[in-house]
Amino acid sequence: MSTVATRPAAIRQPHEAEILGTPATQVRLLIDANETGGAVSTVEVTMARGADGAAPHFHTTSDELFYVAEGDLQVLTGDKIVTVGAGGSIVVPKYMPHAFGAGPDSSARILIALMPGVERFEYFRLLDRIGKGESTFEELLASQEEFDNHFVDAPQWWAERNANRR
Repeated sequence: MSTVATRPAAIRQPHEAEILGTPATQVRLLIDANETGGAVSTVEVTMARGADGAAPHFHTTSDELFYVAEGDLQVLTGDKIVTVGAGGSIVVPKYMPHAFGAGPDSSARILIALMPGVERFEYFRLLDRIGKGESTFEELLASQEEFDNHFVDAPQWWAERNANRR
């Protein structure tokens, strides 16, 4: 058995992380797949009270780990909607529709890891440009294959999210 690593450790110091988004939802780009030999890609997402994180979608390549560092995270997993508190985690298997946002009465800070990793930083940069009016939703739809992020219709998710906003 060899004890020699096949690649260097991927390290991102806090001050080196690129931060995207709005005051309601910020994404810190931590480590992307190209830095891990494709093993994992990671981001940190911070959401204000009740803020949306991601619209319903699924991945064909990766399982997705969510670790709730602070607050409450509301998550769609398949056809179930659950809330997970700080210290909890969820692993969503590939092909399972999912979405997430901060709980209706809580903010949330989460770590997300896609395994195996998919190059995702450009996806988040595209979302940021859309938020600033520099790119279009059509560009996002056209990028679904490239970023393995396939959007789905999930009326129960939006009904739940909208009910909590009243």
